[in-house]
Amino acid sequence: MELERLTSRIGFPYHIRVERRLEQPAWMAWAAPVILVVLALAVGGLLLRLAGADPWFVYRRMASAAFGSRYGWSDTTVKATPLILAGLGVAVAFRMGLWNIGAEGQLLLGAFMATGVALHWLPPETPRPLMLTAMALAGFAGGALWALVPGLLKARLNVNEIITTLMLNYVAAFWNNYFIYGPWSLRGFGLTAQFPKSAWLPRLADYGKAVPAFRGLTAHLGILLGVAAALVLWVVWRRSKWGFEVRVIGDNPNAARYAGMNLTRNILLAMALSGGLAGLAGMSEVAGVVHRLQERFSPGYGFTAIIIAWLAKLNPLAVILVAYLFGGLLVGGDEIQPAGIAQMLQGTILFVVVGGEMLLQYRVRLERRP
Repeated sequence: MELERLTSRIGFPYHIRVERRLEQPAWMAWAAPVILVVLALAVGGLLLRLAGADPWFVYRRMASAAFGSRYGWSDTTVKATPLILAGLGVAVAFRMGLWNIGAEGQLLLGAFMATGVALHWLPPETPRPLMLTAMALAGFAGGALWALVPGLLKARLNVNEIITTLMLNYVAAFWNNYFIYGPWSLRGFGLTAQFPKSAWLPRLADYGKAVPAFRGLTAHLGILLGVAAALVLWVVWRRSKWGFEVRVIGDNPNAARYAGMNLTRNILLAMALSGGLAGLAGMSEVAGVVHRLQERFSPGYGFTAIIIAWLAKLNPLAVILVAYLFGGLLVGGDEIQPAGIAQMLQGTILFVVVGGEMLLQYRVRLERRP
């Protein structure tokens, strides 16, 4: 309406109409993400050029660092692991039509709960399989409970989940900081004591004696957790009654309610699963990488997961591929100057993807004024 008034005031000879497209070609659903990523890289290249850098050299260097060797692939896998799990969590909520912007906070609470198991709630001599299983369950529970708060507010009071999930990110960060600077602090520093070895997710390098090709590789077995979760979700969406209900509610809540589907129960289940997967991402990071809880151990994995889920079209298997792309951006960005390249490219991709999705869903028509 404001745009129409502005164009009328300046004497623009056309009416501007924004209309939803009634249908899209089937191939567009798969081609659009590729086109948008290429366009985002082109825009990023232009920004790099304006900053005085050679875009071709930067991109080639980033790709080589992230994917040019087995060590690069290993480092990229380390970054991709929490992105896969958090991306899957966000995708669950989005498929339900819920805007979970709180994966970062759920990831932090999952890490907190896993740390509690590793350092305080189970003895250090606990066998590794039992310890890691307990940490995974605690991490899932921590993220799920944190997501249930906005889920309950949405289901019972129709409170906007965008606001509640976003604000709880900051609450989670302060919660963790209280413990890592207070009761769980190591001599007053912003970190806890190191986990016992039984609480470390095995790395490929740990099997270097048996498999020489694994020597020096930092990737840990948390990646198997992410891949398994993606496969299970893929089956659930296509083969289960609950997956069908989630799709229907996400597409048309009123039709789902008329068909007798329990919206309250499904909202709570979706938010709990969404937060639980993000919590597993936090568990995998503290158990597989830092081996302790510390401030800013996550460089924003939960926020990046939003871009990943959106770009993957909420497809669990596509989340794996997109998470590797963004993992490569993080690894490659650490290898080059100027600093902040990875974050700039992530922001550019988000901007282009959201703008491109709008153009795919809607079209702009010009009609000559009478």
